[in-house]
Amino acid sequence: MALMQFQIDELIKTALNEDINYVDVTTDYLVDADKVSTARYVAKADGVLCGIDIAVRVFTLLDPTATAEVYIRDGEKVKKGDIIARITCHTRELLKGERTALNIVQHMSGIATMTRECVELVAGTKASIADTRKTLPGLRQIQKYAVTVGGGKNHRYNLSDCAMLKDTHLDAYGSMSGAVKALREKMGHTVKIEVEVANLDELGEALSLGVEIIMLDNMSNEDMAQAVKITNGKALLEASGNVTAETIRGIAETGVDIISLGALTHSVKAFDISMKIDK
Repeated sequence: MALMQFQIDELIKTALNEDINYVDVTTDYLVDADKVSTARYVAKADGVLCGIDIAVRVFTLLDPTATAEVYIRDGEKVKKGDIIARITCHTRELLKGERTALNIVQHMSGIATMTRECVELVAGTKASIADTRKTLPGLRQIQKYAVTVGGGKNHRYNLSDCAMLKDTHLDAYGSMSGAVKALREKMGHTVKIEVEVANLDELGEALSLGVEIIMLDNMSNEDMAQAVKITNGKALLEASGNVTAETIRGIAETGVDIISLGALTHSVKAFDISMKIDK
């Protein structure tokens, strides 16, 4: 997934406007406008880095004279104590952008780190790790990018990408077969259909309708393994629900194609990075 610079700049500007408003009463009253400093970004844990270029962009937006030396790039592993980058700019802007830049790089690195852990837990199986639409408002682009940096794949980006019939859609329409047929009549030939099923009977119905992707929702490992045999490659199978570090390997070993986790984006722990000004 590629990040669009104009979208990133808008995200940063929104965050800075929220944080600074019209004045930084500490920095603007304390630090001389001409003073220049260098700060280093230091990893305080082991993990996967993501978002360093966006963090740097915070400072170049605030101060066009800002420069940076980046030693570790997105997707690379970092160890506690590693210096990730050094940024030189006017001290006022360095202090004003500190929290915004750290919030972004810590959050994105947390997602990349958790995704990499999941990818490594299913290594040797056919299962790929995917995100969901359970993202924070306004942050979907960078969150989904961070998943790919960690080695995962993106589920649909938004509601326009794929027709996905969840239990609520089926309850609202009345039947799976009727809903699939109605979609086939109206949507374009490039759009795929995914259907959520809760048991093997519903799986059979979905297969009979020729849908491209079937989500196995909160099914047992035994039922998922059986679903893999029944499907026999006629559709992609996505496992979803109650996926944890303890259960993910067993799920992958059932033979499913995709394991999706909302936790990658909606409840990930921020990766610990600090900014220290060189004295």
